[in-house]
Amino acid sequence: MTKHGEQLTHLDFRRPAEIVTDPRLDRAGKVKLLRDWEYDAREMEVAEEEGMIAPTPDLLDDIMAALRALGDENENLTEAPPTKQGGI
Repeated sequence: MTKHGEQLTHLDFRRPAEIVTDPRLDRAGKVKLLRDWEYDAREMEVAEEEGMIAPTPDLLDDIMAALRALGDENENLTEAPPTKQGGI
């Protein structure tokens, strides 16, 4: 949710960097959208490994760079065992 009550998802953005600079979102909102996008990107990688065609470009590096820009690359991750979804 934005500062003005709008419901946004990562699908409202073309690139992860757009989330970082969006003035409608506070830091927590930006991190949540990027984490959701990260999860979806990892799911697409798993699908591609299983022979399914990924319909979107690989944005995982851009997503992680955006999280680093917010100072949140590994913040709030649990001690879960590693998975193809990054342990999230």
